[in-house]
Amino acid sequence: MVQRGGRGHRGRRTLFERESELAAVDHALAELAGMRLGGAEPPERPHGALLAVAAPAGLGKTTLLAEVRRRAAAKGCTVLYARGGDQEQGVAFHVARQLVQPQLAGTPETELRSRLGSWYAIVGPALGLCAAAEGAPPDPQGLRDGLDWVLTHLAVQRAPMVLVLDDAHWADPESLGWLAAFAPRAEELPLLLVVAYRPEELPDHAEALRGLPGRSGRRPLGLEPLSALAIAGLVRESLGAHADDAFCRECWAVTAGNPFEAVELTAKIHDRGLAPTENGAHLLRDLAAAVKGSGLVARLERLGSATVRFAWACAVLGTEISPELAAGVAGLGAEEAADAADRLRTARILTGVDTLEFVHPLIATAVYRAIPGGVRVALHGQAAWTVVTAGLGPSAAARHLLETHPDGDPWVVQQLRAAARETVRAGAPDAARRYLARALREPPTFDDRAVVLYELGSASLLTEPATTVNHLRAALEEPITDPALRHGIVYRLSQVLAHSDRLAEASETLAREIRSTGDARVRLRMQAEQFMWDAFRADEPDSPARSRRLARLADRLTGRDLTERYIIGLRTWDATLRGEPVATVLRHADRALAGGLRWAADEDRGFEVPVLVALSFLYADRPGRTEELFVEGIADFEQAGWHGAHLSFAYTILGYVRFRRGRLGEAEDFARAGLRLAERVGPGTPAHWYAVGTLVEVLLARGRVGEAKDVGEAYSFGPPFPAAVVFPDAQTVYGQLLLALGRTKEAAAELAAAGRRLDPRGMRNPSWCPWQLYLARAEAPDAPERALSGAHDAVERARHFGAPSAVGQALRAAAEVSTGAARAKLLEESVAHLERSPAGYELACSLVALGAELRRAGRVKEAAEQLYRGLDAAVVCGADGLVERAREELAAAGLRPRPLHGAATDTLTARERAAAGCAARGLSPVEAGAELHLDEAVVVRLLSAVYRKVGTDQAGLAEAISRE
Repeated sequence: MVQRGGRGHRGRRTLFERESELAAVDHALAELAGMRLGGAEPPERPHGALLAVAAPAGLGKTTLLAEVRRRAAAKGCTVLYARGGDQEQGVAFHVARQLVQPQLAGTPETELRSRLGSWYAIVGPALGLCAAAEGAPPDPQGLRDGLDWVLTHLAVQRAPMVLVLDDAHWADPESLGWLAAFAPRAEELPLLLVVAYRPEELPDHAEALRGLPGRSGRRPLGLEPLSALAIAGLVRESLGAHADDAFCRECWAVTAGNPFEAVELTAKIHDRGLAPTENGAHLLRDLAAAVKGSGLVARLERLGSATVRFAWACAVLGTEISPELAAGVAGLGAEEAADAADRLRTARILTGVDTLEFVHPLIATAVYRAIPGGVRVALHGQAAWTVVTAGLGPSAAARHLLETHPDGDPWVVQQLRAAARETVRAGAPDAARRYLARALREPPTFDDRAVVLYELGSASLLTEPATTVNHLRAALEEPITDPALRHGIVYRLSQVLAHSDRLAEASETLAREIRSTGDARVRLRMQAEQFMWDAFRADEPDSPARSRRLARLADRLTGRDLTERYIIGLRTWDATLRGEPVATVLRHADRALAGGLRWAADEDRGFEVPVLVALSFLYADRPGRTEELFVEGIADFEQAGWHGAHLSFAYTILGYVRFRRGRLGEAEDFARAGLRLAERVGPGTPAHWYAVGTLVEVLLARGRVGEAKDVGEAYSFGPPFPAAVVFPDAQTVYGQLLLALGRTKEAAAELAAAGRRLDPRGMRNPSWCPWQLYLARAEAPDAPERALSGAHDAVERARHFGAPSAVGQALRAAAEVSTGAARAKLLEESVAHLERSPAGYELACSLVALGAELRRAGRVKEAAEQLYRGLDAAVVCGADGLVERAREELAAAGLRPRPLHGAATDTLTARERAAAGCAARGLSPVEAGAELHLDEAVVVRLLSAVYRKVGTDQAGLAEAISRE
């Protein structure tokens, strides 16, 4: 039933036939508050839950949620409340602001910055706490992560907390998507999340709600119409115990047990002074019709034209209605508007004083739908003008302008563009796209059409790349008088084409513009962009010629601005791929970095070049420098709120760096973290190829071939491979997987194909892509001479490059396909090179291989030394398969393997390591829990496990982590 909040003559009503629902509420609240349940001992820690209430309109969801709020407050809980609105569905983060703003609004800016830390600039604009800063906007996933952090922090700081969302079917997509993803975490926090919605009115973007459980895995709570007995109780509570049975039965019949209609009917009976007896029962059907639909509209019209206009204005404005704004929209003076509000309150249509609300959403919907179409459009136009005049800004006006008819009004275009800029900066590109699409229909003036198309394409960049391409190409076809605008369109078009795996089109787009551009600096910038996309093309027609042009250009540049440093950075990467000497690579890398290469400084420039420069240090055996640059880059991404594909890529490659350093446990953790982020972005993206390829290679190194196969199958890792160059090279890793599975001929075919693809392009560095090494192993059984020739060619390429890790790995491959005494000699040289490199896993492999070769040659004492060293190195690396092989070789030599030992922290799980990192930074369990989205008790348990495994306390752990 509906609670008559705000009506002093009634007070709180009884909730009839909602005992089971209230029992579920009480149970959840009791657990949350840590109270005894039915005499049982209280839970060890208060914990949260999720309650979902799904029922059609009028069955009492709002009343039930009001009772939840009352009971939660009575138990000392912090209560967050929001309500979706039919008219506010298009307002990005409308619900999120209702929930969080009251908790943080009014906090001085300095304190708010301190409390939100790095999230301030990311979530502040979305929550209406601050204006958006200049620079690249956060991606939607980054913003969701920020909102997760804020809500988690509030839940921990103000525990126990109850979050109540009514009419979730009308919540804006941005807020609803966030809450639906956050909901499963409620049980890990001192947070009870209660959501109510109409299941038959859920829009597509709210479908996730259908999967939310009602309570610890049960289905959502459903509300049924009231029985005749319950309606009789409601009628007698409202009209008096003397209401007779026949009258009560008729009330039930005409309302069909709908609580909202029953309450409204009793109010109407009270107003008419009708005696609740059988004699008046025949009048109830007409009275019931007057409280809904056309009857409600007829009742409203009898209140007078000024009151009707005021009610219409309120319906257009939606929820949390300002009386002053409603008066402005209705065109009424202050006194006339106050009188209208009084009449509507008396008629039980509106409630509230300083802020007005419709008594029930059903009433709001009926009033809005009753507005004649032309009048409704005009009222929305008046509402847009009124909110802008009141200083509420273009974003407040935009939702109204969406409902108006196009009329070629420049003011409308101006407001919609301004609203789109605000909304993009707040992290809601879909809403911005709606505003700009409407601006395009207005239409804009002849001179503004290109810029609107450009802004529309930019807003669609992350969500609809194909649409973005169409808008940007249309913009280029418009007459553009501003050269900077045209250049910006070209940069953005090439960027979205490249990120859509259409690298050839990206290059051609830039080439056309380069030919027609007279500005030398602009032409240089476009050449830099074209060089970059060509470098990633797997189908580039003449890669060596591009390399020569790039070398001639880069060698005469000084790096005086970002464009020049980008070109020098691309020269660095090209030298790496071609296997030019390490000294050449490092010289260019240092030149590129001399003036700074930020990863997220400019939304018009990608992060690709800074990443390529950082990776060049890795292949040149300077992984420490690579990690330094990646840590800085990840900090840039996180500060900018880029938590989608960008952060996925960064974590994945950081995992690849750890793999190259031989820290396989950490590499797996990072690769899986990158894959999880890639899954949030969507399937089939470049981020998936990077993450899956890295994870497969790490699992193979760890000896978990079956698991690597399962990962590859789960993510369709295999042909056809992407048109863009990825690293590790996907086709080579796939061939490596086939080889590990014993599918030698298939492996040889894939690896040979990789060579035919890369060699003509001059990509000859085995440090970057060791396809020759695996091909030699695959060909050895059937074509030993060809295998040996290929392996020795790889050795020569590695020696030309000069990185010890590349030389050592190539020498081991050559040894594996060689015969006789050459095998031991090659392996000894391999070990010597790898001992001078940071490649811990490769060194472990070569040590075990050398030990095995010496054992077979009868040199047991020398074999023992190498095998023991290899065993220890394999343990430290986390290469379980190699550990077993070393122990088997020792056993075959009649030697007893030493007890396994190594770095204690390598045994930690990903969550234990994350908790350990927080502890090492001095964070308390509460602070660590907020950062990791875990309950404090969970953090404490993780840290206890860490201290047991590592055998130290927090101080010792901090020292160990800092050493790492």
